[in-house]
Amino acid sequence: MDPIATLETGFGYWNPLAWLIAFVVAGIIAWVIWSAGEKGYRKGTEQVKPFLSGNAEPAKGDVHLRAGNLYWGFTEALSGYYERIVPLHSGILNDYLLWYLGVTALLLVAVIGMGI
Repeated sequence: MDPIATLETGFGYWNPLAWLIAFVVAGIIAWVIWSAGEKGYRKGTEQVKPFLSGNAEPAKGDVHLRAGNLYWGFTEALSGYYERIVPLHSGILNDYLLWYLGVTALLLVAVIGMGI
C-alpha cells in the first residue's frame, strides 16, 4: 500500500503530499508578508501604546461600559418580563436543575401525549 496514496471519499480526496505542499506554500507566503512589515517597531516603547489622536489614555475604569448601560434599552423594553422572572432566579444550582427537570418532564408528557 502506497503511504502517499490519495484517499478517495464520497466528498473529494485527501492526499497528504498535496496538504504538505499547501502548508509549505502558505508558510512561505506568510513569511514574505511578515518580512515586508515595518522594521522600526520596538517593544516597550511609546509605539506599543494605543493612538488616541494625541490624547493621553484614560484609566480603564473611566472608559469601561457597564452591562446595565450597554443593554439599557433592551432591559427597559422588557422590564415587565424581568419583574416577573428575576424573583424566580435564586442562584442555587438545585433550583435550576429542578426547573430543568420539570420543563423536560412537561415537554416529554406533551410529546408522548400528542403522539398517541
